[in-house]
This record gives sequence, C-alpha cells and structure tokens, in this order.
Amino acid sequence: MTTLFISDLHLESTRPAITTLFLDFLERRARHAEALYILGDLFEAWIGDDDDAEPGGVVAAALRTLTDQGVPTYFLHGNRDFLLGERFAAASGIQLLPESWVIKLAGERVLLLHGDTLCTDDIEYQAFRAQVRDPAWRARTLALPLTQRRALASQLRETSQQATQQKAADITDVNPAAVDQVLRAQGVHRLIHGHTHRPAIHHWSLDGQPARRAVLGDWRDQGSVLVCDAAGWRLEPLPLSGA
Repeated sequence: MTTLFISDLHLESTRPAITTLFLDFLERRARHAEALYILGDLFEAWIGDDDDAEPGGVVAAALRTLTDQGVPTYFLHGNRDFLLGERFAAASGIQLLPESWVIKLAGERVLLLHGDTLCTDDIEYQAFRAQVRDPAWRARTLALPLTQRRALASQLRETSQQATQQKAADITDVNPAAVDQVLRAQGVHRLIHGHTHRPAIHHWSLDGQPARRAVLGDWRDQGSVLVCDAAGWRLEPLPLSGA
C-alpha cells in the first residue's frame, strides 16, 4: 500500500489553481492511498476555525469526502496554520497530530515534523515561534474579532516575507546538528518534514547507521508529494493543468 505525504500548499483565495490542483489530488490520487499525511502549512494563513472565508470550507468538504471513503488523513501544524483546531478537524474528518510524531512505515520508525523547529540558525524566527505558540498568545488572538485577526495575519505575513528576503539561504534551512539531535532524541534514523521548500531526499550516516531525511516540496508553481510504498521513497511533482 502507498502512504502519501504533502506540506506547504499555502492555499489561499488568490491562488485558485493550486486549490483546484489539491482538490483533484484528493479525489484521484489520495483516495487510493493507505493514508495521507499533511505536515503543515496547508493554508497560507489560518486565523481560527470560525473564519468562513474560502478556501477553508471547500477544502474541509473535500477532506471529509476522502476520510469518509476510508482514507485516514493526518494533520500536523505548520507555522502558517498553527491556529487550526478541533472544529476544522471535526468538519473535515482529519486527525490532528502533535508537533512531532513517530509512525511505522514499511517496518521502520519515521519521525514527522513540519520542519521549522530544525531551523535553529534563524534565531529571530525561533523567538517569534515561541511567542505565537504560547497558549496565552493563542487565547488572546482567538478572542479578537475576525476583522482584527485578518489584519494581524496580513501584517505577520508581510513581515515574514520581508525578513526572509533579507536572510541568507543557509539561515532559513535546517541545521544539520539539529537534525541529528532530534533523531537521536527520538531514537530514529528516518525523518520526513517540510517548511524549507527545498524538496530532496538526503542520505548520511548517523552514529554508524544509515539515516534518511525527506524534505517535502511546496505547492507554489506546482504540487509535490512524497510517495512511500514497497519500492521506497520518491518525490513526485504534480503539474498544474495545462502546464
């Protein structure tokens, strides 16, 4: 059986072609999978489960169709949609995971992360992450009216884009030592994550044993999926219709 992994779709109303591509992926490809894992940043911004702006509703309905067909679908929060909660999960049928999770894949223990916690060289981002993941900050933010939350999300997105453009590429990538540290802490030699938008499958030696790290691709100009089956792990592009 095939297990599929995706992340960093950044779905939003201004990019309808990517939403259409994702809906087609759910209807055609994902329905034949043993399981689907979404490792964060499904949406460009998520300001609370009470937000009725699209494409939230249509995506929830499509995920519900998939889960009702018997395909378990798991969601791990990213840095753009960490406010996604139980209400969306109930509507879509997805299962929410903690920010790090170990699964069995073809007999191997594999660690799943969004990936932002591995970017330890980006000290500014890690400080911001600690602030917005604080339960008190979350409660205060979700208590704001929708209009204020939309404005806040827009401001944070603009600030993030400007900050990223000013940073060297290696600062926004994972720190190899941080990768080794988290693998040792979890007692695994396999890792799947997204966040960096640098799709690749890396191989190296960790404590004398072969290690493997799959980095999921983003859905900016096309889709990307990691396929894990009896043949191994492989990253596959999902072209836009007509591309």
